[in-house]
Amino acid sequence: MLTPARRRGIEILDDPGVDAAVRTRSIGDVTRSNRWLGGLRAALQELRRILPTLGDDAILLDVGTGLADIPQHGMSAAAAKGTRLFTIGVDLSWSLLDTARDQTSHMVCADARALPFRDRSVDVVMCSQFLHHFEERDAEHVVRELDRVARRAVIVSDLRRSWIAAAGFWLVSFPLRFHPVTRHDGVVSVMRGFTASELQGIIRVATGAAATVSRHPGFRLTARWMRAT
Repeated sequence: MLTPARRRGIEILDDPGVDAAVRTRSIGDVTRSNRWLGGLRAALQELRRILPTLGDDAILLDVGTGLADIPQHGMSAAAAKGTRLFTIGVDLSWSLLDTARDQTSHMVCADARALPFRDRSVDVVMCSQFLHHFEERDAEHVVRELDRVARRAVIVSDLRRSWIAAAGFWLVSFPLRFHPVTRHDGVVSVMRGFTASELQGIIRVATGAAATVSRHPGFRLTARWMRAT
């Protein structure tokens, strides 16, 4: 009852013609939301689980990086464990990449469905709060690309669909002074989110991997799988 059917919806920021200033402001809201409502914590928790397997140096690719909060915090988390992490942020928005250029080691403007990297060229590939933007078939395509590029592990972090989560985001968006675009897109994003079984199913169909899918506070889901060596 508390899990509605997945809805396509229309997010304003999916339109490439959105004003760059509005896009940056709204993605800034999303970054704060992830920090305060559990998205960042969930993604970093999964990264910390695999850090012991990475050695002294590793490469992290963050697909749909936005303002690159994941690479920035990922480098700090890795350094605390003795790993030097070279980070690459991928996004389709030039304006976001320009704004976040100091947060990662390198930035690449590219479509997640056609990543410009060789097979198994990156140690860890992450995708946080991004997969829900795609219909199921395109989501499978994106996951296949993440898996293709990864040498050691893939981490997907996203929203767990719920009426409570949608209503909660709408309510907190006012005291947090989110932009109206953020408020609209945030609710649509929640309704585009996944259940644990749906996310696991997309990964299994796309890659054949049996991902470890976990629930986290703030109606977040993560999926993690290791690549066979």
